Amino acid sequence: MSSRLQQVGLVVLGAALGVAASLHFSAVAERQASTVQLPVDDLRLFSEVFGRIKNDYVEPVEDKKLLKEAINGMLTGLDPHSAFLDQDAYKDLQVGTQGEFGGLGIEVGSEDGFVKVVAPIEDTPAYRAGVQAGDLIVKLDGVSLKGLSLNDAVKKMRGKPNTEVTLTVMRKGQPAPIEIKLRRDVIRVKSVKARLLEPGYGLVRITQFQEHTGENLVQAVNDLYRQSGGELKGLVMDLRMNPGGLLNAAVAVSAAFLPKNALVVYTDGRTEDAKMRLTATKENYVRGAFRDDYLAKLPAAVKSVPMVVLVNGASASASEIVAGALQDHHRATLLGTQTFGKGSVQTILPLPNNQAVKLTTARYYTPSGRSIQAKGITPDIVVEDAATDSRIFVREADLQHHLAGDGEKAAAAPKAGTTAEAKAAAKPEAKAAAKPEAGATAKAEAKAEAKPAKREDVQLAAALKFLKSHQPSAVTAAAAAK
Repeated sequence: MSSRLQQVGLVVLGAALGVAASLHFSAVAERQASTVQLPVDDLRLFSEVFGRIKNDYVEPVEDKKLLKEAINGMLTGLDPHSAFLDQDAYKDLQVGTQGEFGGLGIEVGSEDGFVKVVAPIEDTPAYRAGVQAGDLIVKLDGVSLKGLSLNDAVKKMRGKPNTEVTLTVMRKGQPAPIEIKLRRDVIRVKSVKARLLEPGYGLVRITQFQEHTGENLVQAVNDLYRQSGGELKGLVMDLRMNPGGLLNAAVAVSAAFLPKNALVVYTDGRTEDAKMRLTATKENYVRGAFRDDYLAKLPAAVKSVPMVVLVNGASASASEIVAGALQDHHRATLLGTQTFGKGSVQTILPLPNNQAVKLTTARYYTPSGRSIQAKGITPDIVVEDAATDSRIFVREADLQHHLAGDGEKAAAAPKAGTTAEAKAAAKPEAKAAAKPEAGATAKAEAKAEAKPAKREDVQLAAALKFLKSHQPSAVTAAAAAK
């Protein structure tokens, strides 16, 4: 990558939806804030700078603007995912997690003062128009975006549905800028899609982790079982290009395939609220004490059906929680490329006047105690896909001010083995999907798929082939049924 990101906050156009903001509201935030000891000398310096700007800047500046920018700078200087949410951004975040918002359908960051596309969202104007991950958006309707803050650039891209906009993008390998015309629309993200790949083998694609992803997954899986006559020989879960979303939704998806009470993820931070152990139990994924456990509607066979999970460099946060949990419990085989590496939890702290702070409050760890911050999850079988060249992906480690990972700075992670849940994770009950045989390498898998048809999904084809070649024996299947 030619340069580091100068200012990054992954957002969805039309919704200030972070890569994986967890809507977890701290009940003690106000009490904690009241006990903070403020540094007097630094406040005097702030007051001095504030006064110089007010008196000497070339144009008059409102106090409100200066204070808001000071707050923004205080948060964006911490890490790429902490941010101040004004009324519009806070509303967009809440709406975005429900799966419907207005815009173009692009997740973006900022590089060298321009907007950089992290990924277009499926079935949106940007996706259909051919916007690609890695594109630099340099102009909007002929007007340069150079120097605009990311939020201001995103606001300019928003607009009423059915209005047109022209993006000028610089694309790797193209000598000249490309103009792409789009028509704005109301973006309705369908978080779960499913289809039969062939008789007995199903595909579940999760595009984001939203409020109703768990319920949608149940419906999709049940439909697959009905279409296949009540039995599946194998299931592929596609988490590629999935930027994350709600933490409880990730727990729900994991719990659908893990034994009850299995550890899904645990978090560790400075406050007691930041220390959580989330297991495959209703309390950790169902919102509302009186709501039914929708996972109980899944067929029992879903706990043991052989599985492959597809991941790539844009699989982030909640996607990595699911992938890490299923990998640690030996419940599924991961196939694809290294994931994004966002192993931090953002807490939404409400403020007066319908504003909020999105603050990084914890790191999360897989059941075996792995922190993937700035590293990512390594798949069991590495299969590159030329159609989504991994070199174009922006990863957590590329982001300026990213939270250091365990490999970058010795971080004292709590030992998972000190808990009963973690000990259980070390000897999981569910081992339906066999691990790849010793010596299985990326080259071996790549050779197996050396002659794909044009635009064939190489990774999906490799996943299906793996499932077919690792079918449980009749004896194992009978034991699993009991």
